Amino acid sequence: MLAEGGDYAAAADLMSQALENAPDWAAGWDLLGTFHEKSGEVAGAISAWRRLEALDDDGVFGARLKLAAHNAGAAGEGTAVSYVEALFDQYAPQFERSLVDKLGYRVPEMLDGLVVEQMVALGIERFAKAIDLGCGTGLMGEKLRAKVDFLEGVDISAAMIAETARKGIYDNLQKAELVAALNARRAEADLMTAADVFIYCGDLQPVLAALVPALKPGGLVAFSLEAHDGEEAVFLRPSLRYAHGIAATRDALVVAGLEVLRFETATLRRDRGVPITGILVLARKPPVELTAANDGASGGNVAA
Repeated sequence: MLAEGGDYAAAADLMSQALENAPDWAAGWDLLGTFHEKSGEVAGAISAWRRLEALDDDGVFGARLKLAAHNAGAAGEGTAVSYVEALFDQYAPQFERSLVDKLGYRVPEMLDGLVVEQMVALGIERFAKAIDLGCGTGLMGEKLRAKVDFLEGVDISAAMIAETARKGIYDNLQKAELVAALNARRAEADLMTAADVFIYCGDLQPVLAALVPALKPGGLVAFSLEAHDGEEAVFLRPSLRYAHGIAATRDALVVAGLEVLRFETATLRRDRGVPITGILVLARKPPVELTAANDGASGGNVAA
């Protein structure tokens, strides 16, 4: 009640008293850190999250990320799987209402617009198979459904999968971590989408290295990122979402062997009243003809 009323210092004091009686209560240490943070006591927040990190072996509460966001530790590489899974399991029932109605989220519409534009430019009438990575409650899938013969959704959250399944949008749904799901596939998708998914993944290289082999030659990938203009390739924001550098993202696409078709910045949504600038990307895995020509020029052999 104190926190809801905005008195975070008093809420932190009360939570500290509670933790004297329940010192191993991980959720309590998480709340204490949050109350300290919101009251401006960053040192107190860091101390609470260090205790949380020691108690939460699975990383469900994201202590490592919270410490890293305050320059008190390293975020590590890759997705904080347990934290992201727990976050979206909790968020699933109010996901669309919060994201679309309150935050003005428009990424699925914007990515779909890029896809449609390239379908016309490349003479594509339909996609045989598309994979919607981090499908959530199906906001991206709803845009793709009429363009795809077989539509698959992949998400780390069982609660999100359950919400999506009720809509009947996808032909198949898989609960899985993104990179693991991609590594199990080879050259099977004509289109992949990831609307506000890679913002939880950090370094793009491992994601793209898993994604490209799962695309058919000539296959398209459309995704969004939160953006920043600094020299860092990626950094962790206090929101616990990663922001990617514009130049570094272009470089990562080239290194991954993708042909960039569209690359633009746009406002993705609002967060605490502030517009969030992001990057919209549409890229293509080189067609067989181009791959063969490149391999031939370098003296390589092309598998049949």
